[in-house]
Amino acid sequence: MLTLHTRLERADRITDEVVLAYDQRERCRLRLDLASGATAALILPRGSVLRDGDLLTGPEGAVVRVRAAQEATYRIGAASPHALVRCAFHLGNRHSQVQIGADHLRIRADPVLRDMLAGLGATVTEEQATFHPEPGAYSAGGHGHGHDHEPRHLLAPVPLRQKIHRPGDVERT
Repeated sequence: MLTLHTRLERADRITDEVVLAYDQRERCRLRLDLASGATAALILPRGSVLRDGDLLTGPEGAVVRVRAAQEATYRIGAASPHALVRCAFHLGNRHSQVQIGADHLRIRADPVLRDMLAGLGATVTEEQATFHPEPGAYSAGGHGHGHDHEPRHLLAPVPLRQKIHRPGDVERT
């Protein structure tokens, strides 16, 4: 069994591929069934998320390209940008993973969220599509879909120690 534990920026030769749904691409330990029929052990740092086109290698020297699987999703449209932002707010308020498009949102199929979005006046269309949700603000692994492989940076500073302010708190001097 191959071991895959290192990401590559580029490779001259791809030896195999693996097709994974999003819930598999966000796991750091996984047994993979490769397109060739071989198996591989995926061992990545905790918090790693694989994107479509990522290249993985290990001590055996094989290079495996990750492909995002088609999965059940909802494409969410709205009559206005304001209505779409309102849908995004309510999805975020429920800690839902959301892919953001120029004029739509995409989530994994979930009938409860579909009903909520329809209640907000959104158009919800079920589609088989690859799912690439927006990484969290403190995620170091997120990048755009152009795959230019520039250095990855945090989207927001990670607070070392966060003070929570509550209404009524009084500063003591």
